[in-house]
Amino acid sequence: MVSPFLFFADERLSLAELTAACLDGCLVALGEGFVPADAVETPWMRARSLSPLLGGRWAAVRASAAWIHGQVPLEPTCHHAQRVGAARRGVRPTARAHFHDVRLEGADIVSIAGVHVSTPTRTLVDLARSAEPSEVQIATAWAREDPGMAAAAREWLATHPRFPYGRRAGVVLRACPTG
Repeated sequence: MVSPFLFFADERLSLAELTAACLDGCLVALGEGFVPADAVETPWMRARSLSPLLGGRWAAVRASAAWIHGQVPLEPTCHHAQRVGAARRGVRPTARAHFHDVRLEGADIVSIAGVHVSTPTRTLVDLARSAEPSEVQIATAWAREDPGMAAAAREWLATHPRFPYGRRAGVVLRACPTG
């Protein structure tokens, strides 16, 4: 699907032309594509910009999903993706993305612009259970800003008692106001 506001290399313009437009100040990079410099970023545009990276096999998770959902203002340097299909396949690591070859359950996936993204609740849980301090900071800020989402994440954890590092996530989420 071609968007009037989102450009990918070789879709309508070459990478050289898109880069030149960036140098001229007409376009800026967004995900794997480019958007007009004065365009308002929306969840649809953020998700769609990762389509070439994720394809139909992967879902954006953790800080990447938080960015798509609008909880992180700056795009992560390295995106995190998790498998959505049942079949395991070899994964080539890249500098642009870290692929987790563990299946993400269908109930924890939402489709935005045809791109799989973890639900806001699952995203908050994943950030809260992370060993990365920057991701825990994102989770803490999000939970404080939206106590309803924090409550939903605590409820999700209660229904998944054997979730890996769930206790760590519970500690982070209980430290935030309950609204």
